This record gives sequence, C-alpha cells and structure tokens, in this order.
Amino acid sequence: MSASGFFATCPRGLEPALARELAACGAADPTAVGGGVRFAGDLAVCYRANLESRIASRVLLRVAHGAYATEQDVYEAGRAIRWADWFDVDRSIRVDVGATRSPLRSLEFATLRIKDAVCDRFRADVGRRPDVDTRAPGVRIHAYLDERSITLYLDTSGEPLWKRGARADPGEAPLRENLAAGILALAGWTLDEPLLDPMCGSGTFLAEAAAIAHRIAPGARRQFGFERLRNFDSALWTRLREAARARELPPRPRALYGADRDPAALARATRTLAQLGLAAAVRLERADVLEIAAPGGAGVLVANPPYGVRIGEDATLAAFYPKLGDALKARFVGWRCYILSADLRLAKLIGLKASRRTPLFNGALECRLFEYRIVAGGMRRARPASG
Repeated sequence: MSASGFFATCPRGLEPALARELAACGAADPTAVGGGVRFAGDLAVCYRANLESRIASRVLLRVAHGAYATEQDVYEAGRAIRWADWFDVDRSIRVDVGATRSPLRSLEFATLRIKDAVCDRFRADVGRRPDVDTRAPGVRIHAYLDERSITLYLDTSGEPLWKRGARADPGEAPLRENLAAGILALAGWTLDEPLLDPMCGSGTFLAEAAAIAHRIAPGARRQFGFERLRNFDSALWTRLREAARARELPPRPRALYGADRDPAALARATRTLAQLGLAAAVRLERADVLEIAAPGGAGVLVANPPYGVRIGEDATLAAFYPKLGDALKARFVGWRCYILSADLRLAKLIGLKASRRTPLFNGALECRLFEYRIVAGGMRRARPASG
C-alpha cells in the first residue's frame, strides 16, 4: 500500500480542519473537497489517520478508478479487481455506493452489480464467494460515481471513526463525536482557555475536550477494518498504538465545565467521562443555562441546544432564544460563544450579532454554527417587533 491514494470522509464544513489534521499524521498532499479530504500515504499514514484523527468519519483506500457509462461498466470495474489479494473469502462483505450527478437510474442496482462483481471474481479466483452481511461485515467496500467515473475503495476504518466506544447512553439527538471535535477546532479552543458546555447532555463536547487535554488518541482503544485486510502489518500497528498510549497524560482536573438542568443528562455525561477514565478532569453541575455564571473572565462556550423537533416545542424555543441572548450578554462578556443549531430562527431571535456562521451537518441534519464574541455593549441587535 506504499504511496497509495486515500479519501477520508467527514461532516461537511469540516474539510479544511480535517486536512490540517491529516497533514499532522504525515499525509501527503491533503486536498479538501466536498465531504472529505484526498491524500496519499503509506501504511503508517493510514494507521495513524485512523488512530489519531478526531474529525474523520472513515478512511477509505482507493483500489480502482475508471470511466463508466452503464451498469455493465460498473460491474466490469468491480470484477477487474483481484479482491482475493486484499482479503480472505471467509470475510463477509458490504457494498455502499454514493453518487453525484450519476446518469444511472438506480444506485441500489449499481450496488447489487458491484456486489455481484466481487462475488463472481472470488468464485473465479478461489472457487468460492464471500457472504454478504449488511449489519456487521468483515470488509466494507465503497464506490463513488460521478458523471463519468467510478472509484472503488476499501474501508480501512470498519465502524465509523466517530464511534469512540465511550458514550454510555447518547440520549436524544446525539451530537457525533467527530462533529464535536471539529467544532472545538473551528472555535480555536486551546488548553489554556476555560471551556464550558452549559447544556452538556451526554457530555460529547466535554469528553472530546478532555481527551484532547490528556492526549488520548480517539482510536487507541478500538479495532479497525485494516486489521482484516491481507496486508495488515501487526508489528507496525502495535508500535503506533503503543506510542500513542505512551503520550497520554494522567487524569487531573482541567478548566472544563459542564452543566445541564436534567439530572439524567448529567448522569449520562458522568458515565461517558468515567468510561474514558476522565471523570476527574471535568466539573459538572446541575444548572440552567439561563442562570449559570461564567467560570472565568474569558473562555469558550459551546452549546448544542434542542432544535424543536417535537410538536409544541416551537413556541417554547422562540421564547427561549431571546433569554439565552440576554444571559450571554449579562454573564459572558469576554467569552467566545459557539451555538450549533438546525433552527435558523435562533439567529433572528437571540438578539446578538453573529461574527461567523458556518454551515455544518450533524448526520443528515443541516445546521449552522453561530459564533458570538461577547463584548461589553455594541453586540445587541434590534429585536423584531412583536405582534
């Protein structure tokens, strides 16, 4: 896999941050494109990207690229690959297909044709075909179709990288871990700044920040898809993983603060941090976001408030947003505040002028990350007249 081509996927809006992260992992020529980053590297870069990237969703290894026009072309592209050189026939498979402006009528049929191509090539080469398992496959194969070309990938990650394995109970509308890490990067948060999540829920922001503060690699305690490929270098992987663990710092209290008015949410956050061994690093309290005081003269506040997905919540949230703006203005002068929301009414009703709005996606949900730099006076926007 020397000097091979890779594509790391990530939530849209975080591509430049991911490119910087991959460069730090040794990736060559990281190029941000829609939905991820193209880069080159060897086995060590592949392993490090999976082990150390906090923002990537998956790391895909490119195994073929070519032109196509019909479903038969897609089949031939899949059958041309000697899949048995990459993984054993006893590994079950799953095929996923994504596309942009593809002329094919059915991506489901394209997925079926690629699956048939993989199985037919195995049958021709080794006399047997792999089983298909869409729930817990041994090997994941990805295809991407644009208007004229098809690219085939092997997934080196397995389970998506945002599954750190530490979330005890996500509760409702969980924030994905890699999106939380990306938001911390977009906020420019550094270890010498206090960080507060006043609506912490299950504690995703705080868990990511605590892991960063203690140099805990996000993939240090999980398994990966590359371990099931034929070219897996066990000795190299062991060295990289042990080096990452050797860099970890012992847990200690940090300037990390979380609050929620729901005791069940605080219990989930406590369990999440405890599973990481970082419960002592974060101070949690039961408090209302509208009443909590800033734990310092300056710092970073991050919040992922509810979006009003239930009937009857719209009016409640419309009344909440102006109160939130008042609370930030009154108690968080000197702070940078970052609020992720899929409810675009927030920008109009909060009564503060956003210094930046970044489009992001939490899964399939389109959101905005609003940045508010709270200063004494001058931040207030005129409120819409009621009635």
